[in-house]
Amino acid sequence: MIRMAIAGAAGFVLVFIESYLVMILKGYTTIEFGGISPFVSVWAMNFFLVFSILTHAKLWYDERAQEREAQTEQ
Repeated sequence: MIRMAIAGAAGFVLVFIESYLVMILKGYTTIEFGGISPFVSVWAMNFFLVFSILTHAKLWYDERAQEREAQTEQ
């Protein structure tokens, strides 16, 4: 549940970071998303990107904790 909340917020922030980078690189002053649907689509892609990264990080951390626990038992 925490991963979903973090991914939702981070995905929203990434939309604005990406928009800002496009504005700088292309020399635009504004960006028109074309409505709420394209904006939500970009947010959803960012959400799943961050969620998959956080899931991988959690699995890595759990595996590492198991290795440490096995070393302390020896």
